Amino acid sequence: MPVSNFTTPQSLLAPTGANPMTAPWTPLPYSDVTRFDTVSLLAHWNRLHAGQGLQPPAPGPLAEGWALYHSGEFERAAAVGLLHGREGSALVNQATAIYANYIEPREAIRLTLFRQVAERAATQAGSEPDNCQALYWEAYALGRYSQGISVARALAQGLGGKVKTALERVIALQPHHADAHIALAAFHAEVIDKVGPLVARMTYGVRAETAIELFERGLELHPESASGLMEYGRGLLMLYGDARMGEATRLYQRAAALEPVDARERLDVELARAGLSD
Repeated sequence: MPVSNFTTPQSLLAPTGANPMTAPWTPLPYSDVTRFDTVSLLAHWNRLHAGQGLQPPAPGPLAEGWALYHSGEFERAAAVGLLHGREGSALVNQATAIYANYIEPREAIRLTLFRQVAERAATQAGSEPDNCQALYWEAYALGRYSQGISVARALAQGLGGKVKTALERVIALQPHHADAHIALAAFHAEVIDKVGPLVARMTYGVRAETAIELFERGLELHPESASGLMEYGRGLLMLYGDARMGEATRLYQRAAALEPVDARERLDVELARAGLSD
């Protein structure tokens, strides 16, 4: 059973003048996801944020915003995050990036949203160089933006170095940040896929064996990460092609069999199931 490659759709078009903050966001396509309030949010916080180790907010408006995020109300969650300035930056960046990656159907707006997240996070990281959340979401948004404009073009613009540096910094500061390990592993795999192993190693310092080590460590830290399982599957196909199709398919099957705990995980599980059915 083949596994689809769910790389963000390629586009060479720069974002148009569409304003994603005034254009309505598309609602979550599932009405049966778990609904969180602040009590249930804080009770399940460690599981919900197992990939990042983010500290929970104090009960109050910002916690309500996180409850909205995990319930799939990404636009409302981002609005709450914006109202809280730096304290809400992790929420607005996560809500915006996840919405753009999984739901937003308009390519120009998707790219604009990723650019906004990357710029906001980079500004914060500039004044708070040890802020793992700012560094991670800068890297995540730049990585997805790079896929949208084509990885080769992004590498030529120097975006790859920014992604790699930010993720390596996150791991150095927070060695148990599972999502950063997975993201850095995917970066290694994608660069090798696009430019070949020799150029990738000599120019960008990336290696297939490092990608595998990072994938394995990320899943060791967060074994129930549906997105991590899928990224590992994609990474195996980029690095080794059809020779690792069986293993990649099994990783997608593991992701598809997970019981999602929130809206983002529901999106991941549905993505895994769709990949298996193609």
